[in-house]
Amino acid sequence: MASEAKVVDEALVRRDDSASTRLSGSSVAWDDNHDSRVSQKRTEIVDACKSRDIPSLRSLAESTGGFLDDTLRRAAWPILLGLPPPGDAANGSAVKEDWKDLPRHRDEEQVDLDVNRSFVYYPNGQSEAQLEQCKLQLSSLIVEVLRRYPYLCYFQGYHDICQVFMLVLEPPWRAKVVARLSILRIRDFMLPSLGPTTSQLRLLPDLLAKADPKLRRHIATIEPFYALAGTLTMYAHNIEAYHDIARLFDIFLAREPVFTIYVFAQIVMDRRDEILDIDEPDMLQVVLAKVPRNMDLDALIARSAGLFDRYPPDTLRSWRYISSASVLKTARDVGVCAKQTLEEGHVYFRQQVKDIRWADMQDRIKMTLWRYRRPVRTFGIAIAVAALAFYLRRNPTLVHYMASFFSK
Repeated sequence: MASEAKVVDEALVRRDDSASTRLSGSSVAWDDNHDSRVSQKRTEIVDACKSRDIPSLRSLAESTGGFLDDTLRRAAWPILLGLPPPGDAANGSAVKEDWKDLPRHRDEEQVDLDVNRSFVYYPNGQSEAQLEQCKLQLSSLIVEVLRRYPYLCYFQGYHDICQVFMLVLEPPWRAKVVARLSILRIRDFMLPSLGPTTSQLRLLPDLLAKADPKLRRHIATIEPFYALAGTLTMYAHNIEAYHDIARLFDIFLAREPVFTIYVFAQIVMDRRDEILDIDEPDMLQVVLAKVPRNMDLDALIARSAGLFDRYPPDTLRSWRYISSASVLKTARDVGVCAKQTLEEGHVYFRQQVKDIRWADMQDRIKMTLWRYRRPVRTFGIAIAVAALAFYLRRNPTLVHYMASFFSK
């Protein structure tokens, strides 16, 4: 494995020979007059990687062009996700047995179906044989992570995320980086229920209500599921240009997971006039779900960051309903999250599973009591529900029994 120091040293000496360099993910073509700024930023990224300075990397990711190119991303991304430096005793401690010898994961059949539909837009100029090789590598990456951490649940769109990491990172880093991303940054999407994902989406209308009340009222009848594909896949399902999605990944890895919601809110607000001209609900649903092509990503990121500063997530009404074990709360500080272990992530996963079961139990109790409601006993039922909820919270072993009773 190329060492982290080698990667950053390669980045430091790397220079573009062309007269005009297009920054990865930026709509700005940098000509000769900008070479000095590009060179200076490259040096700053390399220095931040050498010192593992996450605040500086966040600032650099937000600025024009992000991490500039894949050479620098190979140095920066593992650091943002908390991978220890090569040579650190912890670096290889979690990888012992060959993943191919581990039991099959329950979702591998779906992985095969999705991988067969991958690499539609990028990489470009590949032969059929080369694309098939890419698909084999992508399948191996996904299956390795799922087999090593079998409690994770695969979701459609996960392959879109892994595809980007596979193209950017060198093979020895891929599974380690994707594992930390899966368990510590997008864990909510890999639970055995869509409940936590839905809870994240509920933040979007709250944010729009604060930032643009008129626009929010206009789309009030539309559920926020139009943002699902974008936020679920870190926009890898929506963005067709490789340099654009790599640029977006720079900022998503450098900032808290909830930032994807702010980006989608900003995209919607940037299309304000178009959306306000549409009254038909079905058409609104289609338009809202579409992420425009050829966006000025640097401007979008800057506006989204400003939106975050004006309306932090804890000022949104639905924030209180987000589980304390959700990545939106446990990974809110990227530096703190980078120090978390995969074992800690597993503990959060189990807590979220308990929260999901508890929410399901409450829903079943309410539905059952509603079926057998009696108006004259309304007050008594309310007290009974509260008492029962408190008792079950203190006696979690009864939850499974109650669940089977109320599901009859």
